[in-house]
Amino acid sequence: MSKPLIQTTGRRKRSVARVRLRPGTGTVTVNGRPVLDYFPSESHRLVFMEPLRVTATEGTYDIDATLRGGGISGQAGALRLGIARALEALEAERRPALKEAGFLSR
Repeated sequence: MSKPLIQTTGRRKRSVARVRLRPGTGTVTVNGRPVLDYFPSESHRLVFMEPLRVTATEGTYDIDATLRGGGISGQAGALRLGIARALEALEAERRPALKEAGFLSR
């Protein structure tokens, strides 16, 4: 049986992120590139990793994202929303923590 795959969409400003999340080792790829190549600024990486920190799930899911449109900050925000929605879809018990932190609103 294959591992569960969750697909969600996040948007911010003019940016759209299509996120695929599955259990794994914490590998993050964006548009087919390693996250360190796509987001060289640590501040942008911190933005989209926040939902994983709040739910204490860093390193437990592999994330593959496709980002389109907007600037780099908008793309990081869209990716954050997409990841938060995927985490909520996997376990509804995470919703209150994500909602309180403001990660489930566009």
